[in-house]
Amino acid sequence: MTSEAPACVHYYVYYRVRADVSHEDAEATVRAMQAALERRTGVAGRLMERRDDAVTWMEAYEGVADPQAFETALRIETETHGVAGIVEPGSARHTERFVECA
Repeated sequence: MTSEAPACVHYYVYYRVRADVSHEDAEATVRAMQAALERRTGVAGRLMERRDDAVTWMEAYEGVADPQAFETALRIETETHGVAGIVEPGSARHTERFVECA
């Protein structure tokens, strides 16, 4: 078994959107952050909402070749764009990292 980092990491970030923020404003905030993140890292994000719960959202970033740089950029861009301000109080953004099965 080697200690090499995986070639690509896939990120899935999920959270609940505040009830007092309009869907349009929340979406504009996240999409602006994702556009800036893509300019910075070259990684395009997708934005989804739960099929049966429109206030549970997921951002997906797939094929990340440099996880350390990506995570730094993600942190910077979420702070810059105030993404925490659309997250339901008492909850948080949760980040999951996946790699392809060997």
